[in-house]
Amino acid sequence: MSPLHGLQADFQSFLLRGDERMLDRVVGSAKVSTPRRLAIYYDAYRLRLLEALDSNYPILHAWMGDDEFEKLGLAYLEIHPSTHFSIRYFGDHLSEYLASAETYRDKPYLGEMASLEWAMSEAFDAPDSPGVGLDAMASIPPEAWPEMRLVLHASVHRLDLRWNVPAIWKAIKEDQTPEEPRAGESPQPWLVWRQDLKIFFRSLSVDEAWAMDAARACEPFASICEGLVEWIDAQNVALHAAGLLKRWMIDGMIVNIAPGNP
Repeated sequence: MSPLHGLQADFQSFLLRGDERMLDRVVGSAKVSTPRRLAIYYDAYRLRLLEALDSNYPILHAWMGDDEFEKLGLAYLEIHPSTHFSIRYFGDHLSEYLASAETYRDKPYLGEMASLEWAMSEAFDAPDSPGVGLDAMASIPPEAWPEMRLVLHASVHRLDLRWNVPAIWKAIKEDQTPEEPRAGESPQPWLVWRQDLKIFFRSLSVDEAWAMDAARACEPFASICEGLVEWIDAQNVALHAAGLLKRWMIDGMIVNIAPGNP
């Protein structure tokens, strides 16, 4: 290892774990001691990552409060230090951490809020593509419908949430007092996407959630119809599936209709 790489490794080890080897590499003064000089970098590194975490999870921060969110951020940093060249991705494992850490796993609604906010961040940063208009749907010949496949916008995300975190998110966003966390009898399917630089989310019926998952898996239209028969009468299933497709197109979630596997 070159001297420069050794210095960089020692400095990184100090920032991440407080490794004292770095103390021998920095010269102090009468005004500012070596530990104090290094502490400036140690603290600044953590403060910057806490800012990034707040940027990705503003509603979770507001819900938990400043002190608790800072405790969460510092604890998370110990387990999941930043590994990406862009600070924007710091916090990508926060929902999993909240679900597994002893301090938080008895509050599963916190992890679900983190999942919702991360999906929104991912949707906002997703590459843009123009949506397909309804005229494209009308131009599809009848013989092409069974094998056609839908290409969804990169911002489309699917979640299953047991807790009422979307309602809590909305209340906090509107500066209102949120309701108490409440779990449903079973997970509720949710959809998150971006349209015209604005993030949307809504709950889904079981059949639409299944159809959306099948569309994201590039299943042909005929297979989607066959699967929907579990909830929709076979005589009406094609019309119902076409209605779902129409809504997705209006919401800007379809960017292409491919004749085969895209």
